[in-house]
Order: sequence, then structure tokens, then C-alpha cells
Amino acid sequence: MAVLDAADVLTQTPMPYPAPRGPLGEAIRAVLTERPDGDRSALTDTARRAIADAEDLIRDDDVQSSLFVLQELAYGGIQGVDDRFEWDPDLLAVRAVLEEAFEAELRRRVPMPERPEPTADAVAAALFAMTSADSGPSLSRYVARKATLEQVRDLLVNRTVYTLKEADPHSWAIPRLTGRAKAALVEIQSDEYGGGRPKRMHSAIFARTVRAAGLDDSYGAYVDAVSALTLATNTMMSLFGQHRRLRGATVGHLAAYEMTSSIPNKLYGDGFRRLGFDEDATWYFDEHVEADAVHEQIAGRDLAGGLVEAEPALLDDVLFGAAASLTVDGWAAAELLEAYQAGRSSLRAPVQVAAPSLQAG
Repeated sequence: MAVLDAADVLTQTPMPYPAPRGPLGEAIRAVLTERPDGDRSALTDTARRAIADAEDLIRDDDVQSSLFVLQELAYGGIQGVDDRFEWDPDLLAVRAVLEEAFEAELRRRVPMPERPEPTADAVAAALFAMTSADSGPSLSRYVARKATLEQVRDLLVNRTVYTLKEADPHSWAIPRLTGRAKAALVEIQSDEYGGGRPKRMHSAIFARTVRAAGLDDSYGAYVDAVSALTLATNTMMSLFGQHRRLRGATVGHLAAYEMTSSIPNKLYGDGFRRLGFDEDATWYFDEHVEADAVHEQIAGRDLAGGLVEAEPALLDDVLFGAAASLTVDGWAAAELLEAYQAGRSSLRAPVQVAAPSLQAG
């Protein structure tokens, strides 16, 4: 691979404040940026009204964008927002209302598999069966064979919301696990963070692809452009990761994520090469073909299986996290694929594009 310089090491600064998408978002922004000492007594009622008014909680712009903002306070922060708001009791109460409703909706709509025996081998077998069962239309195959430059740029915009902080939502589980499961999670996450080499962090490698496509690699630059469903794939990860009681769901989510990564990333890499991107720009995808083929074994047996053997009561949550990953991410991928096949963008608004630096490879 190309030698990287200091500019290739991402420094995550607070993201720009996302534009509110409804009354709840406006009320939260007023507290965070305009009237931090103002009356907050109506915030939780506003949150409950937003939930009641949502036709589909998982695809509701106001609910998902508001939850994303509140959860982001525990990550890299938001420009112009005092870091002390992370633990503000009024905002935590609003977040609790949103997350309780979101979790209930996920549990209602995510189909659950049959329960295996609470052994590492049985859990791994069940997870591999779940992740190999999908035979529907494939976004990655479409990218490999048909996607235009504009469409892969659209795909990258959607992926920036998570991938420019890749691995962070699952890392919340590290201090919440012990023994075999903890060691397995640390092994996986170490690779995600470049094995101690910041230039090889997956978020930094992905940023190279983003720049090669003429896009902004600043974290949070495109939150306003993506759909509520794309945001939901991220708020779901944070919901699982930021609650100790849902550590099983975090483990299941990561296991499913790793088990469904290797082949799609090969296809994404093929699609980008077809469009003329060089090996430096496809490095992110190529890295995941090999790494995740190893990670899926660790995630299935040692992480998920090891956790269930140590804490059998977490079996259902491990299965739920895996099923939620497959279901919600599947909906989000289908949303993008439907847009591309119809010849339109998946984005809420056009984004500014510089001249791509792709090279025929």
C-alpha cells in the first residue's frame, strides 16, 4: 500500500450541529445551543408527542435525528455544545424516552430465530445460519456490476455516518465483558483501530476512499444528507452499546456485522475498481475481505459463543442484536438499492463534490 503521511491520520473534531428535522429537534437544539439555562420541563412531553406522531418510528426524521444528536454527546461531541450536556439529567430523560420506544419497536419488528443451546459451538452455528440465509437483492452485487460514479459517491455519503468512527459503538462493550468474550472483542477491535498504528485505522483508510471520490472526510459532514433509516442503523448501535444491560445485543450485532462483511466488501472493491479507483482508494474494502474472514470466526465462537457460555441469560439478547443488525441494515441497503435502480439519489439533498482523484488502476 501507499506510504501515508500525517494528513492521513484522522483527528475527530466535534461534528457540525445537524439541522433539526422536527419540533423535538428544534427544542433540543434550543437547549444545547441557544438557551442552555432555559425551561426544559416540556422536553420529555415533546419527545412523547414525537413518538406518538411517528408513523414509523424507525424511519421518522425527527425521532431518529434527535436521538442521534443526544447519543453523539457521548462520542466526539457537537460543535458549539458544552460537553457537560452529556450527563444533563433533562436530556438523559429525553433520550431515555426515545430509546425505550425505539427498543420496543425493534423488539416488535425484528424476527427472532430459534434458540440454540447455550454453548459456544451452538451459538456460532446459529449465527452463521442467520447470516447466510439472506438471498434477496444485493446492494454490493449492484455496486460491483452496475453502479455509476454518482451512485457509489451516494453510497459513501451514507456510510460516512458510521465508518468515519468505525468500531466505536461496539467498543462500549469492552469493560462490560470478561474472560473469553472480552479477549475476543479486544482482538477484533484492535484490528479495527489499526493494531496500534493510527494510519491503518479503518476509519482513516475509509477516509482515503471518501477523498478519492471528491467528498468531505470530516466526521458528521453528511448527517443532514442521509435518511432517517440510515441514522437508525447508527442509533441502534449506540442504543445497544451505551447500555450495559444490552451488552448481549452489542455482541450479537457485531457478530452479524463481521459475518456479513467479507463478501460484500469484495464486491464493493470490484465495483470501485470497475469505475477506475486505484488500489489506494479500494484499500478499505480489500482490507475487510481478509480481516473479516478471520473476525467472523472469532466473533461467532469466542465473542458471542463465549459470552453465552459465561452468561446463558444473555442468549436471547445476543440473538436479538444479530437479528436487528441483519434486519435494519437490510432495510437500509434495500432503500439505497431501490433508489439506484430507479435512477435517483437516496440522499435528502445534493452534496457538494470536488473533482474525484480516482486513477485507473
